[in-house]
Amino acid sequence: MQPEDERQLIHRAVAGDHAAISTLYDRHVNTVYHYILYRTGDTHTAEDITAEVFLRALESLSRYDERGAPFVVWLYRIARARVVDHWRKLHRGVMLPLDELPEMETIENDSPLDADILQYRALQDALRQITGEQQEVIMLKFLQGLSNEEIAQVIGKTVGAVKALQRRGLDALARLLKE
Repeated sequence: MQPEDERQLIHRAVAGDHAAISTLYDRHVNTVYHYILYRTGDTHTAEDITAEVFLRALESLSRYDERGAPFVVWLYRIARARVVDHWRKLHRGVMLPLDELPEMETIENDSPLDADILQYRALQDALRQITGEQQEVIMLKFLQGLSNEEIAQVIGKTVGAVKALQRRGLDALARLLKE
């Protein structure tokens, strides 16, 4: 999608164009949902938080200012804040270590374990052992397809810091997966 197309949609959405709002939602809901699902590990929680993200985005759309950050980066920032709020409410002031990754939901059918499932679980276990920041950078880069610049905008770090987190995270994952 061309940035001009997105800007036009945003301007139309701010003006109250329901079709533009719907188009923005349709374009970004799956990526935001998957980001939240990865960070929470629960489909119902991810659905609730995703709805809250889009509600908050709609409420503050008139205040959205691109400043070099694509609209989806703005949505990720909102999602990231909502996930943090979720964990704070859930643990009522008990701070979780950043490197704690919640357990993903189990596979719902009783099919025999195959190599793909075992590899997925090994990767999931390895991801739990790297820092939360490394997890987030790797997820945003390789699962969500964001650029280093976009990731830096989402997590509030420099591009150099993103590259360092990515390198350290990938090195740690490689080491853990060899074990």
